[in-house]
Amino acid sequence: MLILGIDPGSRITGYGVLDVTTPTPRYVASGCIRTRGDDLAQRLAQVYAGISELIGMHGPGEFAIEQVFMAKNADSALKLGQARGTAIVCAANHGLPVSEYGPRQIKQAVTGGGGADKRQVQHMVTAVLGLDGSPQADAADALAIALTHAHARLGLINRGSYGGGRRRGKGTSWRDFRPS
Repeated sequence: MLILGIDPGSRITGYGVLDVTTPTPRYVASGCIRTRGDDLAQRLAQVYAGISELIGMHGPGEFAIEQVFMAKNADSALKLGQARGTAIVCAANHGLPVSEYGPRQIKQAVTGGGGADKRQVQHMVTAVLGLDGSPQADAADALAIALTHAHARLGLINRGSYGGGRRRGKGTSWRDFRPS
């Protein structure tokens, strides 16, 4: 079974694909979807098309994405939210279950510390997956998200919860959403 991890962005969306058919996740692919142009709607369409292509190419069984965090710039936070929404809709349209993880939870799962910086996350992703070189930062973040989901599947962390596992109980899933 494959997991597609996504680090969303309106300009650069990182992706990482892991095979979790064994207890030790195996690297399959990673990279970035780079959008062009100034029109946000067109960039979001490119994100959707890129993720749709990845789903068609790799056939993942599950989808994991980073939850929104508070950004200093409100405009950036809104664009990030729109990119997240685009990615989630794409996954849902392909019938994939969606799990979400907060930044601190991802850092905790991958590095052992919720306050890790990007370089530490990149280093641990490279080491844990046995990669020859460090992936680009956005791709490393997406692989970290996929690794976090792999850990959640094994019961090593709370599935789809926010805040480094502080919340107890049922995790967040788009499968639970029922429109009125």
